[in-house]
Amino acid sequence: MAEDATAPAGSDGAASRERREKIRQRVADEGFVQIKALAEAYDVSVMTIHRDLDVLQSKGWLRKIRGGATAQPSAMYHGDVRHRLQAMAEAKRQLADAAVGLVSPGDSIMIDESTTGLSVAELLPSRGPLTVITNFLAAVNLLAGKPDVDLIALGGAYYPAYDAFLGLRTCDAIRSLHADVLFMSTTAITNGHCYHQSQETVAVKLALMDSADRRVLLVDHSKFAKNGLHQLAPLTAFDLVIVDSGTPEEELTALRTRGVPLHVAGSGTPLP
Repeated sequence: MAEDATAPAGSDGAASRERREKIRQRVADEGFVQIKALAEAYDVSVMTIHRDLDVLQSKGWLRKIRGGATAQPSAMYHGDVRHRLQAMAEAKRQLADAAVGLVSPGDSIMIDESTTGLSVAELLPSRGPLTVITNFLAAVNLLAGKPDVDLIALGGAYYPAYDAFLGLRTCDAIRSLHADVLFMSTTAITNGHCYHQSQETVAVKLALMDSADRRVLLVDHSKFAKNGLHQLAPLTAFDLVIVDSGTPEEELTALRTRGVPLHVAGSGTPLP
């Protein structure tokens, strides 16, 4: 075999790093890969693959499950950013189309590290002039150099699996700023509350919420079937919650019963 199965868990030579990167890309591309298939593909032992997956999971790149690894999110794992970009793409476009109706020239806009927020960012240059504030590197790269967009990139500790800056320095940077509107999303909704997989994400999102005049939450219907570990805030903490047209009627009824300020994207009704 190409790598000694008895190598210490801390061993991290060039061959190991290259193999792990290939494993990360394969899991993101295929969604699920068996441990046995990975061992055969890279000519290493099953135990070596277990160690590789442990390292990749600790960095947030994938989720190790029985028999293999997956890019699908869970209550403890948010999902690889590439996988999230592909998921619910049409619903995200619908949400973004509705959200930009709230934007006026001259506004200052905050966007979180969600892929739904990235869909909004794609539409913002046409609404300029604007100031856009974000900790999401994908959004920074998208908007950098765009005419009529004054871009403020929030620094801090970079988390590759999120492609975003998180942590204390990011929160401090947010608190030094103020925006007209915040567009953000959430990983999961349970009993009328938003949940996320990491405390770092929750801390940054709370700072964003505290620094905006108007808080707008964008959620596709898949969020109601997911779970998260760390509670962020109740839906009633937002000035507006925009859901896509695929949201089941029973979920809409439950939201309205809780007093959630609600708009269904694509419904034809005007934004409040």
